[in-house]
Amino acid sequence: MVLRLTFMVGVGAPRSTATTGSYTRCGGLRYPARMAESSTQSIVVGAPVAQVAEVICDFARYPEWTGAVRSAEVLQEYEDGYASQVRFVLDAGPVRDEYVLAYEYAEDLSRIEWRLVVPSAMQRAQTGSYDIADNEDGTCVVTYTLEVELSIPMLGMFRRKAEKMIMDTALKELKRRVESQPAGPEGGGDE
Repeated sequence: MVLRLTFMVGVGAPRSTATTGSYTRCGGLRYPARMAESSTQSIVVGAPVAQVAEVICDFARYPEWTGAVRSAEVLQEYEDGYASQVRFVLDAGPVRDEYVLAYEYAEDLSRIEWRLVVPSAMQRAQTGSYDIADNEDGTCVVTYTLEVELSIPMLGMFRRKAEKMIMDTALKELKRRVESQPAGPEGGGDE
């Protein structure tokens, strides 16, 4: 999912960087200092909104169906039992990261959004959301929006290509997981 962005970064952090004006210098190259831009993609999932939201909110099971999440631990919950903060540990060979995301939910779970609580080794900032729209035919459209500001410089064209691959993978993994699960007792009864 959103979590794979850090794996496409490259083979290591620069030894030194210096920010001058609106650019960061690294190894004699100049990169724009602010690397975060919002990216959005959507996919149709053959399940109702409630079933998709249930999979998204079951953080402890992320390691079962996402390729890079090694663990996801709920640190804090709201009174209704939904996670308010979750620690993720990612491992994709040479690139590893650990970070905490804070979550907020629409009352009907049609929108689930998050933000990075504190910067991590690979990320300065991250905000994202899943918007889940009912198609009224037992399917829904999941729209995934992500903005990540990396801690290391990356050329814009490489970052955009990495974001596209990460978002494609995240949505396909979510679709596969949701559609492989039996429909819950509430089935299609969400509004």
